[in-house]
Amino acid sequence: MMEIFFETKDVFQLKDIEKIASKEKGITSMSVKDILQSLVDDGMVDTDRIGTSNYFWAFPSKALHTRKRKLEELQNQFSDYCQKKKDLEESTKQSKIGRQDTAERAALIKELRALQQKKDHLKTEVDKYKECDPDIVEEIRQANKIAKEAANRWTDNIFAVKSWAKRKFGFEDNKIDKTFGIPEDFDYID
Repeated sequence: MMEIFFETKDVFQLKDIEKIASKEKGITSMSVKDILQSLVDDGMVDTDRIGTSNYFWAFPSKALHTRKRKLEELQNQFSDYCQKKKDLEESTKQSKIGRQDTAERAALIKELRALQQKKDHLKTEVDKYKECDPDIVEEIRQANKIAKEAANRWTDNIFAVKSWAKRKFGFEDNKIDKTFGIPEDFDYID
């Protein structure tokens, strides 16, 4: 398809391209529109609407410039990556200075691992006694206080409904308790 544009260096309408593509290049006229749209989407063919017609064109010079720009971009990326590689290699060399494997270094590494294991062990030990932490105990006390206030508030609401039912319907306390499943020892929490 691109050969049609590059050989003729002309501007075409869709119907013209369909005729040329099917006669000269053996491309079925049914797929020309899809191929052309794909080339337009990829930026390889330019298109413009003039009046009611769409015109398509692609010149070899644009393709050459596009390739040159892409090549320059890739060369710049390559040089950047080469520089990053050199920097990383230099950084690796710098970090290896003073890290030669010696008996003293091996002993220090062994001691470090032992201390890390001890730290992990102590941390798990502390986690076992976390419920005795004063901050957590205080949080539990505050949560208990809020729960107690909420329970007493609901108890107060139940007593209010019971007194309303006694006044409104003349029910007795034990009959209301039995009907709604309220225990006989139901009272405020101290």
